[in-house]
Amino acid sequence: MDEIFAANRAELCGVVTAPPRYSHESRGIRFYTFPLQTRRLSGTADTLNIVIRQSMLPAEDLTQAGPVRVTGQLRSFNNKSGVGNRLVLTVYAMELAYGGVDDDRILLTGAVCKDPVLRVTPMGREICDLILAVPRRYRRSDYIPVIAWGQQARQAAEAPVGAQLSVRGRLQSRAYTKVIDGESFQRQAFEVSAADIVFL
Repeated sequence: MDEIFAANRAELCGVVTAPPRYSHESRGIRFYTFPLQTRRLSGTADTLNIVIRQSMLPAEDLTQAGPVRVTGQLRSFNNKSGVGNRLVLTVYAMELAYGGVDDDRILLTGAVCKDPVLRVTPMGREICDLILAVPRRYRRSDYIPVIAWGQQARQAAEAPVGAQLSVRGRLQSRAYTKVIDGESFQRQAFEVSAADIVFL
């Protein structure tokens, strides 16, 4: 198996909630993006952004296709436009198929690139925020926010910068309000909620 793919693997299954729209062009290849909605066991819906090559888009309407399965990698980029989130996470589709049940699995291996932050939620649960640098080809890296809970959060909080971790979890979205110059803006954040973290 490709080592880079093994270090960053996303497997999602859900429904497409809007038609693909043009995103950007790179090295003469046109890319499109579409939202894929998956559901957690609790019933909460996560709407995740998929990026796909134009050549992989099927002719049929994806919003009418029923469940869609995407296999690929979790990617990050810095949004320098000043509009929206500063760190943008998408799933780069490498395979697209039909059928299946809601699924959301992320496997990452990378290095802790800033000091973990351990905090307590208003409900009294411990949570640890991590940023994992996951290697990509051409000496690039994706910087992925990861959250851990409970005992795992306490263990993750001890990870020094540079520690190598393997994370299994799910990609989730959450809405929040950001106030800029007294004006409120609705934003969407994405992070990997860890089910397992292994120190390598």
